Amino acid sequence: MTRSRIIPLIILSLMFAIVLIPTSEVQAEFGTGWTAQYFNNTDLSGSPVLSEALAGGINFNFGTSSPRAGVVNDDNFSARYSSVQLFNSGTYEFILSSDDGARVFIDGVLVLDRFVGRSLTTDRFQYTLTAGTHSLVVEYFEGIDQAAIQFQWFQISGTLTGTPIGGGGIFVTPVGTPATAVYTGPTATVTGVRGLALRTGPYLGASYITTLGSGTAYPVLARNADEGIYNWYKLRVGEREGWASGRFLTISVDRNTLPLQGSDFDTIDNAPDIGARAYPRAVMNIRLRPSPRTRQVGSLPWGAEAELIGRTVQAGTLRWLQIRYNGVVGWIDARWVTVRGEIYQVPIR
Repeated sequence: MTRSRIIPLIILSLMFAIVLIPTSEVQAEFGTGWTAQYFNNTDLSGSPVLSEALAGGINFNFGTSSPRAGVVNDDNFSARYSSVQLFNSGTYEFILSSDDGARVFIDGVLVLDRFVGRSLTTDRFQYTLTAGTHSLVVEYFEGIDQAAIQFQWFQISGTLTGTPIGGGGIFVTPVGTPATAVYTGPTATVTGVRGLALRTGPYLGASYITTLGSGTAYPVLARNADEGIYNWYKLRVGEREGWASGRFLTISVDRNTLPLQGSDFDTIDNAPDIGARAYPRAVMNIRLRPSPRTRQVGSLPWGAEAELIGRTVQAGTLRWLQIRYNGVVGWIDARWVTVRGEIYQVPIR
């Protein structure tokens, strides 16, 4: 690329948003537990000038700026993003978007190589994985001008590991039982959408875990009515558990027979202060939980300083922040807040 290639920043930003940002319910997965290493050259040579754990996945639009001002170059830098992720058995579609070049390794095998100078481009490829953990590495370089990188995936075929129930190839795996056992308890089937987000809590703003497949049945363990409009249901998905909105679930039993249950969000209001601070850019409502549908417990004035003690992440970005202000603990929308301090030390909920 050369700087003579003039692309207004606002147009590039709109392109990035349109191409890369998934919808609220049909979401690809960005993964968790990523680490990043940045180099002040374009070939990842030598020692990294910055190593850090990512708050979410690989979802960055640096524009003409640096990943870390004063440490990483604005131009002519490279990065290596690494993680180990848990997958179901099946075929996945992976989506890589970058400006400039990038390449992808799965379990040490180079599966996509676009390590060349280019404007913002999206590549897609399919790869079949066995159930279990697999290592992912994305290498990226920026030449000059705009810099952007995003990596995500979703399952397009295959099943969860386990035993089919009710015919039709629907598989579930009851935790703590042999793989040959047939699950006979209540189930929740995804209906009305192509995919449904599984979250860490029964709230719109809880962190994203994975996407549930349309028409697939999952063991349902409990329900929660904190949001008031729709029940949320606690589901078992392979070896993981999480919460999904009842708006797009068909329950196999009378939902009133499922036990009401709280979540981990009910146990974290006494989290310690680690020195991070939140400064709102508007007057903000403090909500009991990370959702505008939960009860307001206070108000945070414009420019006030609040202790930042927790956060949720969706699509690789901050979504809600748990704060403590004048003795009130609650949640505020992260989009209108300036954060200062060690954000990566703030626990993701």
